[in-house]
Amino acid sequence: MTQTPTAPRHVFRDRKDAGRVLAGLLQHYRSLPGVVVLALPRGGVPVAFEVAQALGAPLDVFIVRKLGVPGREELAMGAIASGGLMVLVDDVVRGLGLSPKVIQEAAERESRELLRRESTYREGRPRLDVTGRTVIVVDDGLATGASMQAAVQALRRLRPAQVVVAVPAAPESTKRELEALADAVICASTPTPFVAVGAAYWDFDQTSDNEVRALLRAAAASTLPGAMPQDDLSLVRACALPVVEGTPTDTVLFDLVGDVHLVLIGEASHGTHEFYEARARMTRRLIQERGFRAVAIEGDWPDAYRVNRFVRGHSKDETAEQALRGFQRFPAWMWRNEVVLHFVAWLREHNDGVDYGAQVGFYGLDLYSLNRSADAVISYLERVDPAAAARARDRYSCLDHHHYDEGEVFGRGAAFGAGEQCERELVEQLVELSRREQEYSVRDGLLAEDEFFCAEQNARVVQAAAHYYRSMFGGRSSTWNQRDLHMTDALDALIEHLSREPTEPAKIVVWAHNSHLGDARATESSARGELNVGQLVRERHPGDCRSIGFTTHTGTVTAADHWGGTAHRKRVRPGHRGSIEELFHETGLEEFLVLLDERSPATDVMTQARLERAIGVIYRPETERASHYLHARPGDQFDAVIHLDRTRALTPLEPTAEWEAGEEPETYPTGL
Repeated sequence: MTQTPTAPRHVFRDRKDAGRVLAGLLQHYRSLPGVVVLALPRGGVPVAFEVAQALGAPLDVFIVRKLGVPGREELAMGAIASGGLMVLVDDVVRGLGLSPKVIQEAAERESRELLRRESTYREGRPRLDVTGRTVIVVDDGLATGASMQAAVQALRRLRPAQVVVAVPAAPESTKRELEALADAVICASTPTPFVAVGAAYWDFDQTSDNEVRALLRAAAASTLPGAMPQDDLSLVRACALPVVEGTPTDTVLFDLVGDVHLVLIGEASHGTHEFYEARARMTRRLIQERGFRAVAIEGDWPDAYRVNRFVRGHSKDETAEQALRGFQRFPAWMWRNEVVLHFVAWLREHNDGVDYGAQVGFYGLDLYSLNRSADAVISYLERVDPAAAARARDRYSCLDHHHYDEGEVFGRGAAFGAGEQCERELVEQLVELSRREQEYSVRDGLLAEDEFFCAEQNARVVQAAAHYYRSMFGGRSSTWNQRDLHMTDALDALIEHLSREPTEPAKIVVWAHNSHLGDARATESSARGELNVGQLVRERHPGDCRSIGFTTHTGTVTAADHWGGTAHRKRVRPGHRGSIEELFHETGLEEFLVLLDERSPATDVMTQARLERAIGVIYRPETERASHYLHARPGDQFDAVIHLDRTRALTPLEPTAEWEAGEEPETYPTGL
């Protein structure tokens, strides 16, 4: 059943968490002399405290009070700031003809409140002198940014060396406006659409005056640690469990999995050998010792089903390599690689020794195979019901079968109004096929049931893919959400099909990217209203799933420069400052697993928002921070994370000359 996606927007647990994220983005200021951190109270103080702690910088408040137009106080005619500095909005003052007397009365009224707050917060401590210093101004988030703009303009009059604005969340438009005023603007997230500052937080309770005073006292008295607190590293080291080539012991793996029926195993790139190899080894153990009956991949249904037929001994393909030839669409190396080849060969050998009903299958969850799936439906019906095949061929004729684009021609045409009638035809085809299930699937037992299910799933793919491509080229709803909803629906359909007993669901291992399998609610993508398979599986199967993510610090990766491009072997840059990859690297451990349940002492560390790298089939190291990092809370994303500090590129079955000539790190593999 398809669920209507919700749009969770929380990125940070609380202001403390947001401050730690900002601190990671501001680390290059730690080495500069004369840095001071100023907080806009009250909400900005807990955030700024974490920044000041990390940078070893003094902390103070900088108070800004709006000057409202008399009788229309919501309209600002200016602002007054610490030190008696006043900034006026000339357009409002001139447009309303406001007299100097009106402005002066408002300024005196707000000055009294400003002085009261300064006295309350500072408790006799002098105001920090910012002349000639680098000033980092921090708030807990911005909406219009009016108060921050006033603060920057007021600070300029105190002649600092530079003014840096740092906030956890703001609209992109506000960020651009501030960039024209400040020397730099550091914004941890720019949610689109922007709803409110509080939407970026799980906990956005109001900060009290007592909290502000306590934090300012602590900042004034402390000697401050560095950006990567030793406590964090110690906790991760203490909780790190050994792995061998990315694979945990059976004891650790089986304790983690327990009796659940769904195990989601991710990857931090679509081109890292160790991720694929460790995932395959864990899957083999789950099949052999825990009764898992299927592998479901982030791949197209018809291509994966060709492999399924091979591993179950019902295929014209004679070798695993031949069975993988269906994977021709970019990026072919994602499934046509040495690791998958060996796993498919092993799976065929495993299945040869068991009855058909107990064999392990290999299935695809994705929806890109618009035309190939349509052809598969027609081919199936030609065997079982030629008249129905003719009707299917007529209905699918609206798709413009151009196999080289798999949906692009249809999508472009449908975006301009040619798709609604076609989508209705596709729904009719699926409905007709589903109604014939009993007639078609009872002829040859389990094999006939499987072949009907394959055809029905192909019909679902055609319908979903047509909607996906129409949305992609028509600029309608989120195609990311459509794709992950379809993959989760396909997984649920597979569970139902393979579960011979209603009370005992089939056990399935899912292979896909971290970005699909780590719970989206724990990442900044949720601020864009995005969901994913990991979130949906947890919601639909509470307590009956486990997710395992991977990370790496550096090495090489197989990836392209652009969509549809040639596979290259590229160097992976070391983990970015403030990232989970950097934290794991700083432990000094080559490889390890961290469990992320409530019992783990590392839970607090791992549920802090940090940068997290995601390399797909494209890798652009020159724009890596913008192209491949997002903020996430790994402890809420996954049930366990496996880190391999140095990894190597996945080997395609047909490595190109460009891949062969790729970039190995100078010290790889010895690291010397």
